[in-house]
Amino acid sequence: MRYPAYRPKRLRANENYRRLIRETGLSIDDLVMPFFVREGRSVKYPIASLPGNFQLSVDNLIKEVKAARKLGIPAVLLFGIPDSKDELGSGAYARDGIVQKACRRIRDAVPGILVITDVCLCEFTSHGHCGIVRRAGSAASIDNDATLELLSRIAVSHAEAGADMVAPSAMVDGQVREIRAGLDARGFRDCPIMAYSAKYASAFYGPFRQAAGSAPRFGDRRSYQMDVPNAREALREIRLDISEGADIVMVKPALAYLDIIARARRKCNIPLAAYNVSGEFAMVKAASKMGWLDEERTVMEILTGIKRAGANIIITYHALEAARMLQR
Repeated sequence: MRYPAYRPKRLRANENYRRLIRETGLSIDDLVMPFFVREGRSVKYPIASLPGNFQLSVDNLIKEVKAARKLGIPAVLLFGIPDSKDELGSGAYARDGIVQKACRRIRDAVPGILVITDVCLCEFTSHGHCGIVRRAGSAASIDNDATLELLSRIAVSHAEAGADMVAPSAMVDGQVREIRAGLDARGFRDCPIMAYSAKYASAFYGPFRQAAGSAPRFGDRRSYQMDVPNAREALREIRLDISEGADIVMVKPALAYLDIIARARRKCNIPLAAYNVSGEFAMVKAASKMGWLDEERTVMEILTGIKRAGANIIITYHALEAARMLQR
């Protein structure tokens, strides 16, 4: 028996029909808003390359987190900007470090929102790399084992300050295993890890490095971030992180790596995050300012595409404005 072709052309313009057959639903529940927190009081420095985003002192951060909570955004991701840096990034694991202060204040002032913390050294080291640098003459390299110890210390210090989840982003071999062991040993067995598992050495990070002051002072991060053309390697990295105890895995960036998100979704059965990174955000803002794109439609199309590719969680600087759109 032959069936007629499916051609609902007369109904495609009907919004109620479109809602009934929609295959992918974007929700406020999918969104995580990143924030940059720094020392001081009443600080709200605009980030030129990330319009609408700011470097915030803790008092102003609390206001923004409250606004995110009111919009229904379930989680925030914190990046710290210290007043001083050193070779070992000691501010990252100090009890009175800026991220630790922010966690304590959010716990008191905005109960109910999930606080995720970035676990890395790049914002805190004087050289801007994600690990401990060992130099031999003119050559320099990342000391993997020494870096692991510090990443574990950072994660534990965040959990002690009240972080609900830690997110290691250094792409150092064995970081998830080391952090899981450190958390468990200090009684934080229920603190989940969201691993930056497939983090590419991307050109799309430029605005973030300006915002966080984390650009490397020499060399680049290609020795420990993934090579852009590689796809199968991403799946190996994801499998390794899952085997080491990751509760959530991540693909970063998102837009140029939708194929990686889709492949990861097919291969792994744990929650999958995607980071809609700073350069992707900045392109939309710049094109919208020039009148070349409808900003609202573009934002929703991008976020829906990331969700359609298979991401359960979308970290995006568009989160606040997207939440407002989704509430209409």
